Amino acid sequence: MPIPRTVARLFSALFISPPFSLFKAARVFHSFLLTALSFSRCCPISRHFFFLGFRNCFSEFRFHGDCLASPLHKNPNRIRNSSPHLQKISLPPARPTHFSLSRVAASLSLLTATMMNGGAADTPRAFVKEVKRIVIKVGTAVVTRGDGRLALGRLGALCEQIKELNYQQYEVIVVTSGAVGLGRQRLKYRKLVNSSFADLQKPQVDLDGKACAAVGQNCIMALYDTLFSQLDVTSAQLLVTDSDFRDKDFRKQLKHTLESLLSLRVVPIINENDAVSTRRAPYEDSSGIFWDNDSLAALLALELKADLLVLLSDVEGLYSGPPSDPESKLIRTYIERVHLGGITFGDKSRVGRGGMTAKVKAAVMAAKAGVPVIITSGFDPESIVKVLQGDDVGTLFHRDAHLWVKTKEAGARDMAVAARECSRRLQALSSEDRKKILLDIANALEANEKVIKVENDADVAAAEQAGMEKALIARLALKPGKARQCWITSLAKSIRVLASMVDPVGHVLKTTELADGLVLEKTSSPLGVLLIVFEARPDALVQIASLAIRSGNGLLLKGGKEARRSNAILHKVITDAIPDNVGRRLIGLVTSRDEIPDLLKLDDVIDLVIPRGSNKLVSSIKASTKIPVLGHADGVCHVYVDKSANMQMAKRVIVDAKVDYPAACNAMETLLVHKDLVSSGGLNELVLELRNEGVVLHGGPRASEELSIPEPASLHHEYSSLACTVEIVDDVHAAIDHIHRHGSAHTDCIISEDLEVAETFLRQVDSAAVFHNASTRFSDGARFGLGAEVGISTSRIHARGPVGVEGLLTTRWLLRGSGQIVDGDKAITYTHKDLTSV
Repeated sequence: MPIPRTVARLFSALFISPPFSLFKAARVFHSFLLTALSFSRCCPISRHFFFLGFRNCFSEFRFHGDCLASPLHKNPNRIRNSSPHLQKISLPPARPTHFSLSRVAASLSLLTATMMNGGAADTPRAFVKEVKRIVIKVGTAVVTRGDGRLALGRLGALCEQIKELNYQQYEVIVVTSGAVGLGRQRLKYRKLVNSSFADLQKPQVDLDGKACAAVGQNCIMALYDTLFSQLDVTSAQLLVTDSDFRDKDFRKQLKHTLESLLSLRVVPIINENDAVSTRRAPYEDSSGIFWDNDSLAALLALELKADLLVLLSDVEGLYSGPPSDPESKLIRTYIERVHLGGITFGDKSRVGRGGMTAKVKAAVMAAKAGVPVIITSGFDPESIVKVLQGDDVGTLFHRDAHLWVKTKEAGARDMAVAARECSRRLQALSSEDRKKILLDIANALEANEKVIKVENDADVAAAEQAGMEKALIARLALKPGKARQCWITSLAKSIRVLASMVDPVGHVLKTTELADGLVLEKTSSPLGVLLIVFEARPDALVQIASLAIRSGNGLLLKGGKEARRSNAILHKVITDAIPDNVGRRLIGLVTSRDEIPDLLKLDDVIDLVIPRGSNKLVSSIKASTKIPVLGHADGVCHVYVDKSANMQMAKRVIVDAKVDYPAACNAMETLLVHKDLVSSGGLNELVLELRNEGVVLHGGPRASEELSIPEPASLHHEYSSLACTVEIVDDVHAAIDHIHRHGSAHTDCIISEDLEVAETFLRQVDSAAVFHNASTRFSDGARFGLGAEVGISTSRIHARGPVGVEGLLTTRWLLRGSGQIVDGDKAITYTHKDLTSV
């Protein structure tokens, strides 16, 4: 067995042994590392084999969350069984998430690339790209496990992250807790070992906190030193007390020492010296210049002019209530005027002093003084890296937070009211001016093609990495299977077509003479403010925005988080093209799901909600608002092939309906075949054609038996992929009945040469769009000549089918007179003459 692997087994056994050997284990392994590293520096060849062996060493025993365990996840007692000394120790099951230096290094490389490219972090976390000096406070609950022992895995992950930050030229200061808890646990064990049976029968007196601090400090620093040494990082220990900070000379010298250490790339590790603290009870007293290690970290961040303070906790961040309460929500950005007094703190952590209350107090103090603070989980092995990447993790405290984030209700209302005001200014423009805005947007999309592609590619890559369904990724890409340039060009062209259409706003629909000199006009008018909620379709944002502008409506957009980057860049390109005399707030982009419930309450300022997405999304919105909802829940489209069908035509149509864009809501999901085509061979021809295109087939009760294919979970199923259901029916009436029972009233088609059968189908199928001998893929606003569409409606009120400009309009009545009065209808003679065609 190679020497490094042997040492690894010894090291892991020692660390899993009773706590009295922990310090010894650290010293043994430290000595081994120093010796091996010294030898390896003398010989390049030996250095290569040493680090190869060292890597194998930690492949054999990796850190798993709280404990050092076997890599065989299904056999966590492998180490225990290898030594009689460990037989009585019960190891917890190893968790499959272990930290890896390569993972952290990859994340830091991504961070570096992000910053070299100007930073990709979104406000309010864009400031992280300027961070150089960072103070990291490690809570007791992070340092220790539930049983009071050291959490080796979390400490190892923390040290690896700090090592990478140190390598990336960050200046890192660590403030650590845990000394008192570790010392207490160790002294309890020592006291137990030295006690007689009679001593154990006596009442047990709690241990002195100062003694615990002295013992624990030695223990925790030994481990930090060992871990950092094996990562080739130099650390330094500094112990301070509250009374020290009353001395100006001390503060000056402390700052000088820390600046000197940081310039040498040394990582200072600071802790309050509870062993000699003048507090009456250092782990209870909360008076003085600082009152615990959270406030100490905040004080040091201010003294050293740090760019960021990170407080690592045992929870993800600050919650609106106890984290264990399912109703509690994680607060991403803390705003004092909003959250002060509105947060219910639960019990403090199992260890430490003040829990989340103390962290919030320290964070507020530091943020007000100008040091941004993020409270996040120390249980995440890449938490610090994620913070510095600008990821939306934990809770941010910043003195400018009130400028970035509006209160939910006021912010939602403000956004909707602003959109309405801008829409009124838009309506006041001439038809030519509104047309010019659309043309400017089309030009802007083409001019920004490259940056749009970059952001969309990033969304697609993130979705693939997250393991999202292929159907969702297909909707996300701009556009699946087609060149991005063609998509931008095609979209810009459709916007120009929309701009060239007759102005729909103010169009006179009907003119009636009510009486002599009294003329009434019915005119088209914008609805007002639209709220569109859509999932994973960034192209929908552009279509909806152009339709809203053409129809004179204000617009609020909420896209799926998986298309965050694409939506953001498209929104920016479009709103930048809107002139100042209208206002960019004509189109608002809602970025948080938390804002949706508040928007759905605003039935006095939002006039129509159009959800585009899953059945769950649509149903949820309908149940949550008084605002009229327009949309469809599913796209279960049928194609019925009649016995009289031209089979060559039928094959072309069904392949196009399924294969052209399987993720579209107008793609065929169910193929219905007349029973006579079974015996004639027509069914087999159709099935073979679909299989040749890679379509996976499922069968209804009859087709499943005939074709030996599996039945679907439901006959009402939207695959949104290269799959469909096949079923055999007796005739056109059976097909219509099947569609009514299992369809979604979206788009359905018949392939038939019998015109009488076709007319029966067209008249009786109660769907928004019904076709004869044409692919269901034609059910589209652009293909219908509407310019674009906000969606396809399956409701029966207002608009139905592809909803273009006309679906976003309502009517107004304009009456022109010359002083007429009603006066009980005595002095007027009604003519009700239609003047529309005059």
